[in-house]
Amino acid sequence: MATNSIKITGDWIWRMIRYNLKIIFANKFIWFLIAALAFFIVVTLITIFNGEMMTSGTVFSLLLFPGLLLIFYPTAFGIQNDEDTRILEILFGIPDYRYKVWLVRLVLIFLLVFTVLLLLSAFSSWALVKFSSFQMAYCLILPVFFLGSLAFLLSTVIRNGIGTAVVMVIIGLIFSILSDALENSKWNIFLNPFNMPSEISEAAWMTVIHDNHVIMIVGIIVTLLAGLLSLQRREKFI
Repeated sequence: MATNSIKITGDWIWRMIRYNLKIIFANKFIWFLIAALAFFIVVTLITIFNGEMMTSGTVFSLLLFPGLLLIFYPTAFGIQNDEDTRILEILFGIPDYRYKVWLVRLVLIFLLVFTVLLLLSAFSSWALVKFSSFQMAYCLILPVFFLGSLAFLLSTVIRNGIGTAVVMVIIGLIFSILSDALENSKWNIFLNPFNMPSEISEAAWMTVIHDNHVIMIVGIIVTLLAGLLSLQRREKFI
């Protein structure tokens, strides 16, 4: 009896995960996954053929864009996909249901993107240069999840995937422009923890990395909560 109950519960959870993933990625995730893998392979081959030394810092830079590409679509276009399929009317028709649904979806998105980055990190550690694949994936998910959470927040305000995409591109360009000025600063969201500057001591560099990670984690929590709270304004969506 207990075995049947566990089996039924497991089957229900699996069906729920499949259903939400199908809605989240709107059957387009495979194309974003292929694009991310293609970008990683092409840029990696170019880097190798150019004779550049392959380091863990290089791998971090190579994997950052594929991670951003994977998380961009589901977080920026999720609200619009719900609106296009009229799921928003159902979500807002049941009190507090929308929070639970989107919280589950965001967790699924983050877990899936982290898994892909972990696999790519493990492959890179085996094929390119030795490093801790888990540490690499952890350092990558912080800027990836932060920008993904920010995209989700903006999508609840703009309610249009293309509009959200345009704003995120502008924000990304601003961060990229400032990255030179903030290259080794704790405020640089694209900080590469595997590229320690020669003019900074190891202890000081570890402090910068620690502060940067704390800032990222706080930013992820704040943007996620702000996005979920933004869903309170039912009249804005329906």
